[in-house]
Amino acid sequence: MQKIVKSFLDEVGKKNQNEPEFMQAVTEVAETVIPYIYQNEIYYGQNILLRMVEPERVVSFRVAWIDDQEEIRVNRGYRIEMNSAIGPYKGGLRFHPNVNLSVLKFLAFEQIFKNSLTTLPMGGGKGGSDFNPKGKTDTEVMRFCQSFMTELFRHIGPNRDIPAGDIGVGSREIGYLFGQYKRLKNEFTGVLTGKGVSWGGSLIRPEATGYGVVYFVEKMLEQKSLDFKDKKVSISGSGNVAQYAAEKVISLGGKVITMSDSSGFIHDKNGIDIEKLKYLMKIKNVDRERINKYVERFSSANYFKNKTPWGVECDIALPCATQNELQLKDAKNLIKNGCICVGEGANMPTTPDAINLLINKKILFAPGKASNAGGVAVSGLEMAQNSLRYNWSRDEVDSKLKEIMSEIHKSCLKYGSDKNYINYVKGANIAGFVKVADAMIAQGVV
Repeated sequence: MQKIVKSFLDEVGKKNQNEPEFMQAVTEVAETVIPYIYQNEIYYGQNILLRMVEPERVVSFRVAWIDDQEEIRVNRGYRIEMNSAIGPYKGGLRFHPNVNLSVLKFLAFEQIFKNSLTTLPMGGGKGGSDFNPKGKTDTEVMRFCQSFMTELFRHIGPNRDIPAGDIGVGSREIGYLFGQYKRLKNEFTGVLTGKGVSWGGSLIRPEATGYGVVYFVEKMLEQKSLDFKDKKVSISGSGNVAQYAAEKVISLGGKVITMSDSSGFIHDKNGIDIEKLKYLMKIKNVDRERINKYVERFSSANYFKNKTPWGVECDIALPCATQNELQLKDAKNLIKNGCICVGEGANMPTTPDAINLLINKKILFAPGKASNAGGVAVSGLEMAQNSLRYNWSRDEVDSKLKEIMSEIHKSCLKYGSDKNYINYVKGANIAGFVKVADAMIAQGVV
């Protein structure tokens, strides 16, 4: 079987040279899905996975805009329309200097499985630009977003491709993008998700990914007759996902002890309570400052420059920052310090060798395509509300989110349960694959 997997990866690798992030995502899926394909005659011989790794459409375009000094700037924009077997393309836009074809293809490929797991009718896509919104004025961001959408609007639509926000694309950016789309198309449709509540957005959307991670981990702990109460939780990141994961952990009785940004991390031995979290949110969301400002106010906290929080003793780790932030040495530290569960809030934050170690040591491990699907799930609920021209209450959306995360957990159990351990990576990959594969077979070779 290893030879078959290797032969598949060699074939894909030839077509996708110099795309390490994408190949990492494909490898992780191939290692669990190919053995399943060989055991099930219906999928064997259909080359489904080979078709899945090839995007249906890749759009790359120039984004020219003028900064406040009247200098002309040029960035590159992308939209990867990966798979539409179960619904229109759905996935975020990322504005960050490290955005390239490899990163977006990996995210779009992951998105196929993530969207499939939500049980909602959404295909996989991803897009963005190497534009960096940090340090830019509102007018500069607006000019960039308008220029970006002037090309993107040709490729998206409420029944074709529905982008959302991702890293660097918050409510401000979504607002500017939507405004330009509305002006160009002369119509008000649910073509973007993550909109403001007053103009078609859904309640719980900013909180969804963070809440969803915690709901999923809660279900994992239940399998071991455990819960969050009095557990020390180490979180990386300080964006939307990390903030709301922390909020939900605190509400369930857990003790959040770390958060981080690209400059380093804070360790608060007394725990980050709701009041402290509100202050941290102000630092990041309003003041747009570095996380070290936190320790200036709270003497119980220490700041560690250019470090990640995985050396701190904890019961549960939630990596919510970026890809490949939790490496093999970090996984060893977590195991040594008594960590029982790792739940991915970011996309692919754990390296393959770290994942293998965690699984081999029987640590509960939730892959991002399952545990962080809450964001896209509520995006799907926002699309439904837009179609209905109706807004559900906060409690309604929250209960729907909780139900979706519970269903994803059930799917992972169905395909990932071994004798005395649940391999959530295997479970999520196969569960996501089966739904898409069935749809692709039904629709023929297209």
